[in-house]
Amino acid sequence: MAIECLVLGAGQEVGKSCAVVSIGGKKIMFDCGMHMGHLDHRRYPDFSLISKSGDFNNALTCIIITHFHLDHVGALAYFTEVCGYNGPIYMTYPTKALAPLMLEDYRKVMVDRRGEEEQFTSENIMNCMKKVTAVDLKQTVQVDKDLQIRAYYAGHVLGAAMFYAKVGDSAIVYTGDYNMTPDRHLGAAQIDRLQLDLLITESTYATTIRDSKYAREREFLKAVHKCVAGGGKVLIPTFALGRAQELCILLDDYWERMNLKIPIYFSAGLTIQANMYYKMLIGWTSQKVKDSYATQNAFDFKHVCSFDRSLINAPGPCVLFATPGMISGGFSLEVFKQWAPSEINLITLPGYCVAGTIGHKLMSGKPTKIYVDKDTQVDVRCQIHQLSFSPHTDAKGIMDLVKFLSPKHVILVHGEKPKMATLKGRIQSELQIPCYDPANNDTVHIPSTQLVKIDATETFILNSLNPNFECLKRSSHSESKSTNTDLLPLKQRKEEPVAKGILIMDKTKRAKAVHHDELLPILGVEEHTIQFAYCFSVNVDSLLLIKPDKHSIELSEASASSPITESGGPSNTLSQSTDSSSTKNELPFSDKHSSLHLLFLKLSNDLVGPKIQEFPDHLQLESFHVSICRGNNCPYKIKEFSDGNSIVSFCCKWSLADEKLAWRVISVMNDLESLTVHEL
Repeated sequence: MAIECLVLGAGQEVGKSCAVVSIGGKKIMFDCGMHMGHLDHRRYPDFSLISKSGDFNNALTCIIITHFHLDHVGALAYFTEVCGYNGPIYMTYPTKALAPLMLEDYRKVMVDRRGEEEQFTSENIMNCMKKVTAVDLKQTVQVDKDLQIRAYYAGHVLGAAMFYAKVGDSAIVYTGDYNMTPDRHLGAAQIDRLQLDLLITESTYATTIRDSKYAREREFLKAVHKCVAGGGKVLIPTFALGRAQELCILLDDYWERMNLKIPIYFSAGLTIQANMYYKMLIGWTSQKVKDSYATQNAFDFKHVCSFDRSLINAPGPCVLFATPGMISGGFSLEVFKQWAPSEINLITLPGYCVAGTIGHKLMSGKPTKIYVDKDTQVDVRCQIHQLSFSPHTDAKGIMDLVKFLSPKHVILVHGEKPKMATLKGRIQSELQIPCYDPANNDTVHIPSTQLVKIDATETFILNSLNPNFECLKRSSHSESKSTNTDLLPLKQRKEEPVAKGILIMDKTKRAKAVHHDELLPILGVEEHTIQFAYCFSVNVDSLLLIKPDKHSIELSEASASSPITESGGPSNTLSQSTDSSSTKNELPFSDKHSSLHLLFLKLSNDLVGPKIQEFPDHLQLESFHVSICRGNNCPYKIKEFSDGNSIVSFCCKWSLADEKLAWRVISVMNDLESLTVHEL
């Protein structure tokens, strides 16, 4: 069973996050965002790739939204109310509370102030939110009988979550945006160690390793203080939720310590409304904020107040938080036009800016002029200051998460193409995990795990509990040249015991593991054993040339002292055969058992590893059995000699399991034909 991931947004770019994952017959849309840098058809994901007919209710099992930022939720109201999706939608409680504020603020900016065509109405937003089911952290939600999901704390912004989804034995995690380090008002991302087939992770800062948070804060405060001390105005374009609260906490604390009287403003009531939700949802903030909540609410700012539009050109220094971030439009763009031409003013860009926005143009260099539209040009003489107060994790954080979860596959989204390629290479080379960085509208196919529950018979279970001696012998043979593994405890062997059995499907169509001895009775058939046979003749003189080494003498002495040999085995033949000057005279070849013993010496000399056993009438090694041929017309005989009185014939038999071993032994026996009397 394969997992398919269709990337509808944030493929090799940052913006309009949207990934549709097919897993175990279910189809989940993770995030439904919009692109802040486009105003044409590229603004929204291409939903037609989900269903050509537009039947999204049958095409999708559910939608999961990771957090309230517009590049993750901005297209949701359009998809539900305009495109017609009415299925389940899941997000955390804070996201459900704050997402409609973000959507309404965006609608006002784009329609009421810029006069664009309305994509969705205020009523659409309200109706969309009625379809949402809120979930808590680590709450396992059963979407249907097969699909379950679970949210994990992601940091980043209030209510942001990574989502785990599982169908059968296949499991994935979609991170959304996350932060692996805590900040002043949010904690670090937290997730259980999970068994995953696929991890889909953001890669905004795929190659960036950030310096100390405290060093960045000092640099930010120094730049702001220097500007206002010189009479300048500071514009901080930011979204109303997230970085605004983080930087307000930082500035409010600094203003208090430095006893500064210069005003700090919010640009709109949205942020004040957002602060109210932050106070209500204190349990989703950092531990430090929660600990101090009883005595002081971190979101009760002493030095921050609302901004009136009439103050844009008012004399004197100030600090202004204006929405939206990235200067993509709205009030932040309006203020930028007024303040950018002055050298004493400062624009601080505290986070990532999407390509196509004014913020991205300012970060790409120090432009002297910027076209905000085809008719409007702005002279840029102000100071530009960029600091990474982004709530996204850096490259180290991404690698740490991938290493911690150790998924079988990784897909990178929400990043810039060249940087994603670098991170992909690191994941593959350092962690040996297959990694993909698809572009928008590409589909990645991932093989997944599928475990099958089976029944097992009592005989199979009991056999599985015992050591696998066949495995132990194989290990011993393979390592006999370097180590005597017969002396090693089981846990030190390289091959672990293996439970052997046969998988069958019973009448109830349930899979069952049985011991191989149980199979035939279950099937109601008789056992048929396949046995191989081989008979060939060798010249008697070639046997006389065998010169036993010390190892063969020890084996023969052990054989001579055994009860088997005493009952009829050739206990005296070794001393006779070792005297080369009298071999022919003292070996009675009319007694063909002497030939069998000489063959035993030959095999003991030449076979490495396995030990052959000598019995009165045959030699044996595993199932391989060799004895003197008793019939002149043996059907297994391969070759005849003309001198019938000076030859001896050996019959060999073995089972299929020992076929390779048998031909090893036979190859040693065949060497007897190449021996000559001159070698004596």
